[in-house]
Amino acid sequence: MDTSQYMSMFLEESMENLQTLNEALLILEQQPENIDKLNEIFRVAHTIKGMAATMGFSQMAELTHKMEDVLSKFREGKLKVTEKVVTVLFRCLDTLEKMVNNISEGISEEISIEDIIEDLHSIAEGKDTTENIKKEIAVTVESDNNGAERISLNEYDINVIKQAMDRMYNAYEIKILLSENTLLKSARAFLIFKSLEEYGEIIKSIPGAEELENENFEFEINLIYITSKEKDEVINILLNISEVEKVMVEDASVNVAKENHYDKSEEFKGIEQASKVDVGAVKNMTTMDVKGKEVDINKDKKEAVVHKKAHQSVRVELDRLDKFMNMVSELVIHRTRLEQISSVHKLNDLNETLEQVARATSELQDLVMKIRMLPLEVVFNRFPRMIRDLSKDLGKEMELQIQGQDTELDRTVIDEIGEPLLHLLRNAADHGIESSEERTSKGKNPIGTIKLIAYAEGTKAIIKVEDDGKGLDVSKIKAKANKVGINTDGMSESDIKNLIFEQGFSTNEQVTDISGRGVGMDVVKTKIAALGGTVDAISEIDKGTSFIIRLPLTLQIIQALLVKIGDETMAISLGYIDRVIDYKDELIKKTNNKEVIVYNDSVIPLVRVNKKLQVETNSKNKKYIVIVKVGEKIVGLLVDSLLGQQEIVIKPLGKTLQGLKEYIGATILGDGLVTLILDVAALV
Repeated sequence: MDTSQYMSMFLEESMENLQTLNEALLILEQQPENIDKLNEIFRVAHTIKGMAATMGFSQMAELTHKMEDVLSKFREGKLKVTEKVVTVLFRCLDTLEKMVNNISEGISEEISIEDIIEDLHSIAEGKDTTENIKKEIAVTVESDNNGAERISLNEYDINVIKQAMDRMYNAYEIKILLSENTLLKSARAFLIFKSLEEYGEIIKSIPGAEELENENFEFEINLIYITSKEKDEVINILLNISEVEKVMVEDASVNVAKENHYDKSEEFKGIEQASKVDVGAVKNMTTMDVKGKEVDINKDKKEAVVHKKAHQSVRVELDRLDKFMNMVSELVIHRTRLEQISSVHKLNDLNETLEQVARATSELQDLVMKIRMLPLEVVFNRFPRMIRDLSKDLGKEMELQIQGQDTELDRTVIDEIGEPLLHLLRNAADHGIESSEERTSKGKNPIGTIKLIAYAEGTKAIIKVEDDGKGLDVSKIKAKANKVGINTDGMSESDIKNLIFEQGFSTNEQVTDISGRGVGMDVVKTKIAALGGTVDAISEIDKGTSFIIRLPLTLQIIQALLVKIGDETMAISLGYIDRVIDYKDELIKKTNNKEVIVYNDSVIPLVRVNKKLQVETNSKNKKYIVIVKVGEKIVGLLVDSLLGQQEIVIKPLGKTLQGLKEYIGATILGDGLVTLILDVAALV
C-alpha cells in the first residue's frame, strides 16, 4: 500500500506522541499510583505502534510492542514503577525519536535495538516469575438473544468501567461499520481511534490492535469506550470521519450488569435499535426507519443524528506562510509609496481610499502575524525530561518550574530559541545548583529549584532562567578575565558578570560532558543577538542567578524611527527607544576618556553613531540624542536629524553583507530608497 501521502502526518504525530510520552512518564515517576497517567501512556504507545506498523516501520513497531509488554505489567499491578524501569523506558523513547528523525531525513541506517529489547524483556521477566510474560487476557465476542454481537469483558475491564461510572463518566459499547469501498482500512481505524481518544479512552477493541494494523478484519469495529461526552456527541465525532457508514452506540453499563447474569430489558433493546445510525439516511430528516421500525428522533433524546461538519483546522506548510508574509510585506511597502505620492501631488481624492487600504493591510498584517505565532510550550516541553536526566547524572536534587509556556512568539524566534535556553538550563544545573549537602549547610532547601518563566511586555517577550544556587562569583570571573587578557579596570560589577558571555570564557576548572569548555554562553549571546534580542545576567552570591532574555515578538514588520546620520537615512526600532532629547554641548561630560551625558540625575554613555559607522556629518546642524534602553543598559545615540515614525518591513541583508554587525537588515521606503536598520544591541 502507498503510504507516502501519510508520511508528513506520521512524522508530526509521532514527534507529538513521543513528547506526550516523555511528559507523562515524568509524572508517572513522581506519582506511581496514577492510573490515569498509566492508561494515557499505554494508549499513546499503542497509537505509535499502530502508526509505525501501518507505515511499514517494523523495527519501530517491535520496540513499541516490547514497551507495551512492560506497561501492561504496570497496569496489571505485577510491576512497580521504579526509577530504573522509567530510565529504560526513557531510553526507548530516545531511540524511537532517533528513528523518527532518521525517517524524516531519509537516513536508512538501522538503529540497534537488541540491548533495549533485552532490558525491557528482563524487566518484564525479572519482576514476573509467577506467570508467563506472554500470557494475554482473552478477548471474545459472543452473541446475545437477538443476534447482536457483544464484547465479553473480564474482571479488570468491569472494574475500570465501574470506576469510570463512579466518577460520573459514561461507558459505551460502540459498533462501527466502514464503507465497503474503504481502501486503507487500517489508516481509517487509526483515525477512528485518534478521534475518540481525544475525548476519552478505548479500553477494549475487537478486532484487536494487531488485526487492525494488518487489515485482518472485515468492515466492522467493536469498541468499549469511556468518556465524559454524551452519546450523541460520540456519534457526531465518529460520523465526522469519512468512510464511516454506520455507527451504533449503547451503554456499556448494561453489558457490565449482563456479565453478572443480568437480562437486557425491553427498553434497552429499543435504545439499541434507535442508536443504529445510517449516515446516508439522516440528511434533513427527523424520523427514520431502522429495521422496519419507525423511530421519532425528537422523542428519544438518547438518539443523535448529526450532519457532517467541515474540518475545523488545516495544516499548512511553513514556506507557504513565509510566502504569505512576504506578500503582505510588499503590500505594506507599496501602501507607503502610494501615501507618499498622494501627499507630494496633493491628491486629496485618494486620501479616503488610501485610509481604507491602510486599514485593510494593517488587519491583514496583524492576521498573518498571529498565524505565524506559536506558544513557547513547543520549546519548553522538552526541558523537564532534560533536568530529570541532569539531576541523575550530576547526583544533585533539583526541580524545574515552568511558568507562562502559553506566551506566543514568531515561528522564526521559536525555531532558534531552543538552543540558547538549553545552554542556560544546563549551566544552571551544573554551575548554579549546589549539592544537597552544601545546600543544607547553607540553610537552604536540599532540593534546588530552576525556574523557566516567560511573559510578554509591550512589543517584547521576556524569558527568564532563574536558579536558587550559589550565584556568580565576581572575583572568580575577574581573575579569569585577567588571565585571558581582558582588562576589568573601571568595569561595574554588572559588566564583570556579563563577561561570562565572552567567547571561550568558562570559570569551570574541569571540563565535563555538561559544561566547562566556554562555548555555551557565547552561543547564547550570539543566537539571541541574531534574533534582535538581548540577554543579561543578574546574580547574588548564595541567592542564585537570573538570566533575562528580551526578544521581539515578531521579526518581519516593526514600528521604527527614521533618523539622518550625515546624508544617510537609518531606522531604529521603536522597541528600544526610551525618549529623544535635544543635543546641547553643555550636556556632554567626560569620564574614563569616554563621553557621557547627565540626564535626570543619571549618567548615560554617549555613542556618536556617525563615528561608529564612519559616516561624514555636518557639525553645524541641530542634533538630537536618542536615548535607547537595551536590557539593563541605557545609552544615548547622537543623530543629525529626525524624519518621523514609520512602519517598516525588515528584509535580510543577504550573504554578501552578512558580516555587518551594526545592522539587523534593510527596508525599502515609500520613495524606493533602501534604508539600513540599525542593530541597537550591537551599537550599545
